[in-house]
Amino acid sequence: MIDRDYCRLLVQYNAWMNAKLYAAAAQLTDAQRREDRRAFFKSVHGTLNHLLYADLIWLYRFTDRPTVELHPDDGLDADFSALHARRTALDAELSTWVETLSADWLSADFSYFSKAYGAHFTRPAWTLVAHLFNHQTHHRGQLTTLLTQLGVEPGVTDLPLVPALAFAD
Repeated sequence: MIDRDYCRLLVQYNAWMNAKLYAAAAQLTDAQRREDRRAFFKSVHGTLNHLLYADLIWLYRFTDRPTVELHPDDGLDADFSALHARRTALDAELSTWVETLSADWLSADFSYFSKAYGAHFTRPAWTLVAHLFNHQTHHRGQLTTLLTQLGVEPGVTDLPLVPALAFAD
């Protein structure tokens, strides 16, 4: 099972990588960011949007907030600057949320409804939190490929190189 320190590490990695990828994507024109590159979410912008949506939906589930206004097919922000601002705010919120995690909560079953699959699921919370971070890494890997194809080097992406790996008690 994972613990809060594991989540702290991955929330720091998440924020660091998102900042790097948004900085890299900012080097592109809006047309380049939106160009259909035949990726799963078509474009750089589409993939950034999907990551924001997925992180929001999981955080809303975990914090018992209604997800009725969120739908997997919706674009959350058409404007890159607004998308970036929302991402930055969400990364800060995820960091705060991680500090609320307890071993009891992580080990307990967690039930949710998936709009994407149209079904209810119950899984140990720790597996869903691990999925949140794994999902982010998966799609950021796609983004690094898209950016590289567009001539932008995203830089180092290795977890051990996250700056300021600080753990609070």
